[in-house]
Amino acid sequence: REPPSVGRFPDVPRHQRIACPIYVIAMANFDAQMEALLAGSDVAPSQWNDYYKSMQPQVFTQSAKEDVATPDLIRNASPAEIVELALRYEGKSSSLTSTGALCCSSGAKTGRSPKDKRIVQSPESADNVWWGPVNIPLSEQSFMINRERAVDYLRTRERLFVVDAFAGHDKDHRIRIRIICSRAYHALFMRNMLIPAVGDELKDFVPDFVIYNAGTFPANRYVDGMTSSCSVDLNLERGEMIILGTQYAGEMKKGVLTLMMYLMPLRGQLCLHSSANEDPQTKAATLFFGLSGTGKTTLSADPNRNLIGDDEHVWTDKGIFNVEGGCYAKCAGLSKENEPEIFDAVRFGAVVENVIMDADRVVQYDDTSVTENTRCAYPLGFIPNALAEAKGGHPTNVILLTCDATGVLPLVSKLSREQVIYHFVSGFTSKMVGTEMGITEPVAAFSSCYGEPFLMWHPLKYANMLADKLEHHASDAWLLNTGWIGSSGKRCPLRFTRAIVDAIHAGTLKKVEYATEPVFGLSYPTTCPNVPSEILNPANNWEDAEALLAAQSKLVEQFTANFERKGFKDAVSADVLAQAPKMPDGKAVSPRRATGGAAA
Repeated sequence: REPPSVGRFPDVPRHQRIACPIYVIAMANFDAQMEALLAGSDVAPSQWNDYYKSMQPQVFTQSAKEDVATPDLIRNASPAEIVELALRYEGKSSSLTSTGALCCSSGAKTGRSPKDKRIVQSPESADNVWWGPVNIPLSEQSFMINRERAVDYLRTRERLFVVDAFAGHDKDHRIRIRIICSRAYHALFMRNMLIPAVGDELKDFVPDFVIYNAGTFPANRYVDGMTSSCSVDLNLERGEMIILGTQYAGEMKKGVLTLMMYLMPLRGQLCLHSSANEDPQTKAATLFFGLSGTGKTTLSADPNRNLIGDDEHVWTDKGIFNVEGGCYAKCAGLSKENEPEIFDAVRFGAVVENVIMDADRVVQYDDTSVTENTRCAYPLGFIPNALAEAKGGHPTNVILLTCDATGVLPLVSKLSREQVIYHFVSGFTSKMVGTEMGITEPVAAFSSCYGEPFLMWHPLKYANMLADKLEHHASDAWLLNTGWIGSSGKRCPLRFTRAIVDAIHAGTLKKVEYATEPVFGLSYPTTCPNVPSEILNPANNWEDAEALLAAQSKLVEQFTANFERKGFKDAVSADVLAQAPKMPDGKAVSPRRATGGAAA
């Protein structure tokens, strides 16, 4: 049934609304909402109140109630209660570490399954979505079959966990989220990753978006549109997400990001796959863009700056805000020496995934025998200098993170507006081991906006919005390479990367002399405090000139092919296209010295 023409976002046209109406009458009652669900209702969250008033008597007959399973509903439980239940009922896959964190196994899936993600193709949003390999269309019929399969499975469990929370620290833009799941692990994970609703916020809580996590039950491979026993389905109009066939908790987190990636630009706000922090004195904020494994979480957790968030932010007309209430950090190689804030966050209330422990329950962070993608999810408050109200002003610096496993790009470059657009939509990086199923070694990849798996609109929409904001607020943009140093086969030491970021924040990196890398036309500093000057010039990091030439040529071909394959070549301006890399006369050449100090 079509909901009435009132809602929480009345300024949004009806055809652009996504499960937005908020009602506070009968269906504000949590028990009534869950009773409707467990009775087999297929009504969307936005229609619950209307449904309850007019159709409830036809559904909740005594005979119907006798046929409906009634699992125990555990709503918004405390971390202590969730941990207790995990240890009691999930003993084979859940245990405690020596520091008190809940250690869980996600089963066969230890990373996201992007090839199994589906978006329902509906008339209301069809013209907005960037359809293709990232957003694979699914019919409404197939979605409803998967939804019924998930709900039927959930209703047969002895207990269900319900987490009511918000996505977004800015109350003008936050979205009400409900997670319904059967594993305590998933409940604690999302309680950490979102902003839990508390007190009076729960009294009239009617979700805008519901995640049905039936990941311990497989999808039916014979349903039209399914390609495996795993399926992650998002329905924008209904405001629902279905998870089948994967217990990897990151699917829920990224599902919320995907929703925000659609919803925020629809309302004129820019959602970004990024981390953020700020100077505690000046309040100058920095955004870090990047895929998993590029350093977003590590670099944002700076002991000398306030943490705003580590992965998902929205840039509005007022500034930036964190979408999440927690952090999701990689654990492979984690040490007290290199990342003390994250190391100390692995304690009671946190969730660690797929790690190995010794006999004393001490986590062996260097043991990646289960997966390279070991993770820890913890609340923002576990970082000592995190902002409780995770918001900041307009960024002074924006840093595009790339992990270049080819060793060709400079460690840091200052970008012009046109270069920002070119490199943002290109999104060159290397997929790091374990971040997706099947990734066992670094693979060169192009992920538009450094978050292509989560984009909903065409990448140029995000890129142009970003360039406009950078220009309007006079923010500086940088390309920071956290990958390999030349042909060494080794990543740039974290201490050098941190030193570069410190120089950016201090404003000193803008004032040094610059040179221009000849193939990509990138302006890079010739000196940087606490960084060896010779490694700033990428050509110095190769002993074999022919090998450098081959690596450059291959990367240029990959950039060109990516731009053509995705249709960017014909969509961008001539000034942006001019930033494409070119091999000068088929030879690798030495960089030329820039004239006049800092880059433009």
